[in-house]
Amino acid sequence: MPLTVHTSGSTARSASFEACVLPHLDAAYNLARWLARDDVDAQDVVQEAMLRAFRYFDSFHGGDARVWLLAIVRNTFYSLRTKAAADDAHETFDDDVHTFADEQPTPEARALLALDVSTLQTALENLPHPLREALVLRELEECSYKEIASITGQKIGTVMSRLARARERLRAEMIHHSTEARRHDVP
Repeated sequence: MPLTVHTSGSTARSASFEACVLPHLDAAYNLARWLARDDVDAQDVVQEAMLRAFRYFDSFHGGDARVWLLAIVRNTFYSLRTKAAADDAHETFDDDVHTFADEQPTPEARALLALDVSTLQTALENLPHPLREALVLRELEECSYKEIASITGQKIGTVMSRLARARERLRAEMIHHSTEARRHDVP
């Protein structure tokens, strides 16, 4: 996702911002995408978050720029969500956007893989925001518990609890789906 930062400040500040923050743009978009559950909304969140990050870059005093940026993305998402005050309970799953690429499996294997990925994707999207964001930050962005706590403003114990609950809910959903699929199989 291309980003152009127009500045009225110093070029040194802009260069420092670009070197420090822009390498984490993909992680920012990934978190925004999972929180917003929509590509366009995620782009809006990242754009606003990057503007906020640039505006407040002087308050960044070193440390992990990725964690700092992800915290801004998270906070931006929730503030924009509050402003919109309309969180759709269910959004359609777009199979064209979320395809699973595999080298050369059999058609049967491809069908099973697509079903598993689709089931996992749907189960993850159906998690409540706090559980989904903890799981995305840990499993997809590979953040430590301490980094997640810093990003979300929660205690490490809360992060660990949310991760445990999120994993259990995903596991239960996957088992439930597997049981339902077997029930509908033709002998």
